[in-house]
Amino acid sequence: MKSVATGAACKGSSASRRCLLVVEDDLGLQKQLKWSLDEYELVFAATRQEAVAALRRHEPAVVLQDLGLPPEPDSVTEGLATLTEVLALSPHAKVIVLTGNAERGSALDAVRLGAYDFFQKPLDVDVLRLMLDRAFRMVALEDEVRKLAGATSSPRIQGIITADEGMERLCRTVEKVAATDVSVLILGESGTGKELLARAIHKLGSRSKGRFVAINCAAIPESLLASELFGHERGSFTGAHKTTPGKIEVASGGTLFLDEIGDMPAPLQATLLRFLQERVIERVGGREEIPVDVRVVCATNQRLEAMIAAGQFRQDLYYRIGEVTLTVPPLRERPGDTVLLAQFFLQRFSTELGCPVRGLSPDAVEAIESHDWPGNVRELESKIKTAVVMADGPLLTAADLGLREGGTDVLPLNLREARQQAERHAIQQALATAEGNLSRAAELLGIARPTLYDLMDRLGIERE
Repeated sequence: MKSVATGAACKGSSASRRCLLVVEDDLGLQKQLKWSLDEYELVFAATRQEAVAALRRHEPAVVLQDLGLPPEPDSVTEGLATLTEVLALSPHAKVIVLTGNAERGSALDAVRLGAYDFFQKPLDVDVLRLMLDRAFRMVALEDEVRKLAGATSSPRIQGIITADEGMERLCRTVEKVAATDVSVLILGESGTGKELLARAIHKLGSRSKGRFVAINCAAIPESLLASELFGHERGSFTGAHKTTPGKIEVASGGTLFLDEIGDMPAPLQATLLRFLQERVIERVGGREEIPVDVRVVCATNQRLEAMIAAGQFRQDLYYRIGEVTLTVPPLRERPGDTVLLAQFFLQRFSTELGCPVRGLSPDAVEAIESHDWPGNVRELESKIKTAVVMADGPLLTAADLGLREGGTDVLPLNLREARQQAERHAIQQALATAEGNLSRAAELLGIARPTLYDLMDRLGIERE
């Protein structure tokens, strides 16, 4: 255990420690915190001036601050002023304010000013430690988002933000597939990012200088879909005043993306199969065979094998479009990605829309992690955008997002179980982010590598 005054060094300290600034003038409480929070590198300050000096020197990620500070310790005026100045100097810092039972209204005022959370005295070290662990976990997530969003070189697959091991494996597979010219079938629920992967296959492949042409087979009436795909000759039907090339012809030299291929009518499935086999098309109303050189990528949220069994989709077409099949996992199966993506969208929309929202409140994080997200990334993006516009304070809350706080994954009331669950979740998330690298995972968690070994053994997490 180590604690330092405002003049000692904490910035740039060992990765095994986490720097916590404590702004508290009560020497007895300082001493209690010093001995209770031995897993942190503690920096103490008793006044606003000392707090600002410590903030500039040590750049702590998390601040624990009393609202009653001198010269008016019986009032919250100086405490709220300190909070405002701390957040102005370090907007990304997570400030947890300490309050008495009679100061709940002032604590809520502090949250509205941008405090991350509040903790009511008397001190319960186990609960406080859980709250601090959650704050440091949020800091690590936000750092990861800024790293991903501000990378000097563009990510190989633009628009894919993930720390999930399975999703990262899928991205590496996309890079391999893109180098070939095979037909690709992308399966996954609506809103999982199938078109992003299709665009990545085009961009990373040899046809990147050609056009990427997308068509949604479910969005166009059956009577018009053939004309959209294959084009038509002048006079071939009422309203056909000129010869018009179809999407397949327009995409020649590039990539054709057929979204919702499972909704393609049966007669067109046969025509598409012939094109894929012969690589020639005939426009509607035409007789001339037109050769087309195009890569085909298809996607659907339907179970094509079940449709084949029901006679709704051609098996030979299925094999032709799915020379390589990729399956995108739903957001609920990507642990850790929900909050990571939420932070990414929050930063993007707060900048684009000019709204002063800078983070997620603890109840918002809990609600995001416990929600099933049936609409996947698209649903999450929509909710964050709406919440950024409608939010009244600097932190998005569960109410802003229209989500119920907690849900089925709420932490248990037993403090020992709650801590173990929180530790297990944080370690699994760090391991996924670090791709199994234990040294990197320990650095992300702010603990020593031997400590990580001990925790993994105690929690039954295997070292792979």
